[in-house]
Amino acid sequence: MASVKIYNMLGEDSGSTISLKKEVFGAEYNEALIHQVVVAYLANNRQGTKSALTRSEVRGHAKKPWRQKGTGRARQGSTKGPQWRGGGIVFAPKPRDFSKKVNKEAKKAAFISAISTKLKEKELVILDNLNLKDYKTKTLVEVLANLKLDKTVIFVTKDINDNLIKASGNLENVDVTTANILNVYDIVCCDKLVLTVDAIQQIQEAYVK
Repeated sequence: MASVKIYNMLGEDSGSTISLKKEVFGAEYNEALIHQVVVAYLANNRQGTKSALTRSEVRGHAKKPWRQKGTGRARQGSTKGPQWRGGGIVFAPKPRDFSKKVNKEAKKAAFISAISTKLKEKELVILDNLNLKDYKTKTLVEVLANLKLDKTVIFVTKDINDNLIKASGNLENVDVTTANILNVYDIVCCDKLVLTVDAIQQIQEAYVK
């Protein structure tokens, strides 16, 4: 087990430490596995609902618009062709399923690898709590300044924190989530991962049997 310092919202050492279990925070970096899980996550978020009409699906008739010769115009067989305004689309996109499957053990291993790497690269910050006095953006900006967080940040709490969610609404580089839905993409896409003690404990309970 590794002991890590716990900070408060003033950016000060609270004087306490937390023991991080090796089974969760001591894994080696596995880039290929993390990449596989992140690609699957993004693919599964795609709706795949875009659609357009081919020339055979465009409403209308297939009558030849004018005779073949003698008009001085290019020959045309139908006004439903792709060269016509309102005509069909060549290789029109159709609804499809982009989802990819990743087994549970691979997801678990990728999560542990990603969060372990955050710890090793000193991009993991642990706070005693994130109980803001109000939901003003200014209050959260002060916390960010105290912790010297000036890049993309994800705050992770055990339960839904309404004040934190509202306060971060206008900050484009700040996101908020809970420990039970934290995923590999959330971990790798942020520069700093900030977790509360309760969130750490919940993650360790979930990944250590």
